[in-house]
Amino acid sequence: MTNKRKIINDPVYGFISIPGDLIYDLVSHSWFQRLRNIRQLGLTSYVYPGAVHSRFQHSLGAMYLTGQAIHTLRSKGIEISDAEEEAVLAAILLHDIGHGPFSHALELSLIEEMPHEMMSLLIMEELNRRSGGRLTDAIAIFRGEYPRRFFHDLVSGQMDMDRMDYLRRDSFFTGVIEGSVGSDRIIRMLNISDDRLVVDEKGIYSVEKFLIARRMMYWQVYNHRTVVSAEKLLTSVLVRAREVTAAGMTLFATPALDYFLQARHSAGNASEIADLVRNFTALDESDILSAIKVWVNCDDRVLADLCRRLSDRDLLGIELQRSPFDKKKITELEGKAEQLLQLTSDEVKFYVNTGDVYNQTYAPGTPEVRILLKNGTTKDITAVSDLFDREALSEKITKYYLCYPKEIFSN
Repeated sequence: MTNKRKIINDPVYGFISIPGDLIYDLVSHSWFQRLRNIRQLGLTSYVYPGAVHSRFQHSLGAMYLTGQAIHTLRSKGIEISDAEEEAVLAAILLHDIGHGPFSHALELSLIEEMPHEMMSLLIMEELNRRSGGRLTDAIAIFRGEYPRRFFHDLVSGQMDMDRMDYLRRDSFFTGVIEGSVGSDRIIRMLNISDDRLVVDEKGIYSVEKFLIARRMMYWQVYNHRTVVSAEKLLTSVLVRAREVTAAGMTLFATPALDYFLQARHSAGNASEIADLVRNFTALDESDILSAIKVWVNCDDRVLADLCRRLSDRDLLGIELQRSPFDKKKITELEGKAEQLLQLTSDEVKFYVNTGDVYNQTYAPGTPEVRILLKNGTTKDITAVSDLFDREALSEKITKYYLCYPKEIFSN
């Protein structure tokens, strides 16, 4: 007999147990092991050198917290079967399996109109087919179709175990202490009301700190100006590589990367889905990094320069402001970049570009944070908090960025 009850030493929580055969088999699968080579925070290590932790670590951490939440709910009289526990643990474990290289940095660039959640679902469905239906309930929980709705809240909600782990883990590895959240206390305060996940009234201050931490981490880490510049440059590398490939140039690439350098891919019929999943699960950051290392010396001058800048951390300059940039200023920068770097009008887009990033404490489309009062009723956090109202929580703060070559102003 094979012992599949393993213990993993995690730097954030200590010892994490692999609770059963199904979870062990999922963790051991090559598609999940691939997450070791997918950085949780993309190119954030260009700013915070410690931020090199992986989606593999995060997924295990989210599974651990979900297990703690199940323990808390059972202690409060909520009946949860062993099969349901296994299903929700599998769902949270696989929730990020659809992330591509550098996580969100290349999302929607590798495959148009397919966020990582959709790819995660495609991969889970293929794993379910191969396992004879062992993930059927996990998929139902992931999709929000399982009859007991609070299981989906644990996987995807305003205070799900995904957010609970990534805030604490990202804070730990970046050293940004403002993002540290008291996950232990929040989890002990979890409860169920009307089949939805709620927080006991005495946990309200921990919830407020959680929401503040999430807001602060977005501006200090996830949308840090230098991170935005680095990840925009990485996206430009992929776009340019696709352009020169379409023009007939043969670039060095692994088979998996070459597949995604070709024309855009879709997930239409079963054959296309299988082909897409097979190539996607063979792709990780080593494919991208090895290609960039070679492309530094490729025949396309623009692609070679973009790769050099990324490799040497010679990033584009970036400005952030609350309103869109003046078109006249953008045009002037384009003209200076064209002249200085000898670019064509089609090439300058890789060096001068604008867009936006945003921060929203209350994520749209997910259940609100409900507080279970001592009288047995529930209210939205905004109705009982001294710090927040719904308008403040739901407000979408947008900042606009403008990238350009720094040498424009040094010559």
